[in-house]
Amino acid sequence: MPFRRDSFSVSFGTDEEFGDENNYLKWLQQQSEKNPKGLVLVVDNELPIGQLELTVKEYEGKEIGYVNLYYLIPEKRGMGLGSLLHDYAIRFFKNNHVREYHLRVSPTNNTAIAFYKKNGMKQIKTEMDGKMLRMSGYIKNKLIT
Repeated sequence: MPFRRDSFSVSFGTDEEFGDENNYLKWLQQQSEKNPKGLVLVVDNELPIGQLELTVKEYEGKEIGYVNLYYLIPEKRGMGLGSLLHDYAIRFFKNNHVREYHLRVSPTNNTAIAFYKKNGMKQIKTEMDGKMLRMSGYIKNKLIT
């Protein structure tokens, strides 16, 4: 829960719009039952340092991968670990037979946007009255195991 809350604070300057914790826990449980490999707790020396939430869903009539959360604790950011999370996400989407993936990011989260662009993602539109940017990426055919 603290990781998800912090992601709101980083993105929006506050976690006020986080919502109900019980709803989030129910959603996590449902996603875990659907595809347990889509929810990853990143651990280093027995300490949780990050979280990854990946789903497959329908968007505009097609099935896409969706990154609900990339998260690393502040002291682990900028160390290349985000690339490991991204590589895991690409493998997950390939294994689920999707060729396109999306995420949403706050337009003020310049560090995250730069990371996503570095990994080949492009902004496709704004959503939620400009509070979010939707970005997309495509998965190359090269087999990743």
